[in-house]
Amino acid sequence: MNCRRLIILCALAISPSFAQVSSESLWQDDAEHTARRQFGPIREKTDHGDGTSTSSNWSGYAVLGSAFEWAKGSWVVPVANCSGVGRFQQQYAAFWVGLDGYNSNTVEQTGTDSDCEGTTPTYYAWYEFYPRASVEIGSLSIKPGDVMSAIVYYNSATDRFAVSITDESTGQSFATTGAVAGATRSSAEWITEAPCCTLTDGILPLSDFGTVNFGKDTGGVAATNWARDNSTEGPIGSFPAVNTIQIDKTGSNTSPQTSTCSALSKDGTSFSCSWGQ
Repeated sequence: MNCRRLIILCALAISPSFAQVSSESLWQDDAEHTARRQFGPIREKTDHGDGTSTSSNWSGYAVLGSAFEWAKGSWVVPVANCSGVGRFQQQYAAFWVGLDGYNSNTVEQTGTDSDCEGTTPTYYAWYEFYPRASVEIGSLSIKPGDVMSAIVYYNSATDRFAVSITDESTGQSFATTGAVAGATRSSAEWITEAPCCTLTDGILPLSDFGTVNFGKDTGGVAATNWARDNSTEGPIGSFPAVNTIQIDKTGSNTSPQTSTCSALSKDGTSFSCSWGQ
C-alpha cells in the first residue's frame, strides 16, 4: 500500500462522517454482514525462546513492541483445494494483517478467506474488532490469484481503529472504523489462521490452501508487511530480532491440519506459509 493511500485512510479515520459509518447502516445496503465464524487472538501458544512459536490456530509472523500505530500487509489470495472435503464438511483458512492478539485479548484485523463449503471453494473479505463478531464485506468480490493489500491504523485523536482493504487486481476497496476497549497495541501480525469454533469450542479445520505468499516479492505491492510502533517503522525484518516471532500452526483434535512458514526474504518484507495434513 503506497503512502498516498495511508494518508487518505488517516484522513478518513479522523473525518466525523467516516467515523459515523456503522455496521447497521451498511447491513441495510447489503455491504457487510456478520460472518459465520470468528477470528481472534493466538491460541495454545508455545514460545520456544528462539524467535519461533507454535499455536493451534495461527501461522505467520508477529512483531512485538508498544504503542503500535499501524500495520500494513499484502498477500495473494490462494486457491482452496476442496476435492477431498466431505459433502457436508466445512473447512476455513483466513489470511490477514492486524494489531494485537499475540500477547493480548483483543485483535483489530482485516483479511480474506479461502474456504471449503463441502467440495465448493468460497472466497470473501472480512474485518473484525475482536471480541466483537467478524464481519464479511459483501461489496468486495474476491477471487483466487487476486493481490490484496490492507492496513489497520490507530487514530489517537479519536481512540478508534480504522481498517482498509483493497483488491489491487480489481481496484475495489472497503474501509471502516471501530472502537476497541482495552486494546494494548502491543503487537502487529501477518497471519494465516484456522478460525473458531466447533461445537466443542475447538479450532475449525484448516482448508487446503496450498501455499500463500505474503509481501512485495510475489504481490508487487510497495512498502508492505510494514508496521510502526513507538521505536521502529519499517518491514517485519527491521524490528529487533528479539521482538520478531515466526509462528507455525500445529495440529489439534478439531483442526488436525498444520501450516508452516518460511524465513523472511532478504529485504525483510516477504514470506510464505504452506498447508500440511
